[in-house]
Amino acid sequence: MSIEETPNTIENPPATEPKKENNAGKSAKTGVIASVEYVHGRRSGTMSIEQISGYRKESTRLLWIGLKDPTKSELQHICRQLSLSDDATEEIIKKHVRPKMIDYGEYIQIVAMTVSKENGKKPVFGEIQIIFGIGFLLTVRRGAALSNTVLRERLEGCPDLIARGSDYVAAEILDVLADSYTSLTARLELEVDQSEHQMLLEGLKENDIRKLYKQRRDLLRIHTAISPMIEVCRKLSLVRIDVVEMDSRSNFSIVSDRVARLVEQINSLREALAFAFEASMMIGQNQQTDITKRLAAWAAILAVPTAIAGIYGMNFRVMPELDWWFGYPLVLGGMLGICGYLFFRFKKAGWL
Repeated sequence: MSIEETPNTIENPPATEPKKENNAGKSAKTGVIASVEYVHGRRSGTMSIEQISGYRKESTRLLWIGLKDPTKSELQHICRQLSLSDDATEEIIKKHVRPKMIDYGEYIQIVAMTVSKENGKKPVFGEIQIIFGIGFLLTVRRGAALSNTVLRERLEGCPDLIARGSDYVAAEILDVLADSYTSLTARLELEVDQSEHQMLLEGLKENDIRKLYKQRRDLLRIHTAISPMIEVCRKLSLVRIDVVEMDSRSNFSIVSDRVARLVEQINSLREALAFAFEASMMIGQNQQTDITKRLAAWAAILAVPTAIAGIYGMNFRVMPELDWWFGYPLVLGGMLGICGYLFFRFKKAGWL
């Protein structure tokens, strides 16, 4: 999951003004989802991208800009309007595959990975970048994302929270991201429980082995995507950084602890799948051993009448009790007696 502002926060043109058209005659698309200014924590109004250049970065004010899949030109333009350095602009434009944190002195860039997964489908990874400094907050989202309406409404409903500054809002965004990780982990736990139940009760088939491999691979990819967030949040909570106030450091520490617990849970799920696989293999081997014992026991029992019948089937003239009246019943009785004794012994030994 990830953090997203909904389209209803876009600065819409008045109803009387026609939509701007591009050369193809279609409405121009933009990656700007929201551009809202807050003064002392209260919403002052929306601000167009062209107005950002005149924005004063003050501790009593906050400009929250939200972007969703923006183009390179849009990012370059907004970064220039916010007076971000060329190195920071290049890093923001770049797509990332792992979380990271970069301190530019006057502002901080946080890169976090978002993960969403539906039942039975592959995990979908996205990216959210949080760039914040005194008086401004820029979020850039790529890939799968969910609405951030609840967070925005909650913060706007309590102006004192937004008034704490961009560092506090950034910590709240990461906390919501941790909530999405928690929901994802709960879903993964349910899938692992179902796989364990199937492997232990029904045994493993070829398709089950493939499914198990995919599950463990997905867990490893998710672990790789979210585990670096522990160090990112710990660094924000422990290292002295100018744009992060002391009051906000504890919030980053809480997020770090939450992600650490989720990472441990994901590791436990991977181990649970491995243990279930080993247990299922052992159960299958035991079943095969039992079948082998039964086959060996019945083969030993049937070997006796087969051997005796084979001897008397050689048609020699001089054979024991060949002309005796009770020879045939005696041989059959001997066969049944020996077979019965062998059956009793194998039954007592647990082979039958």
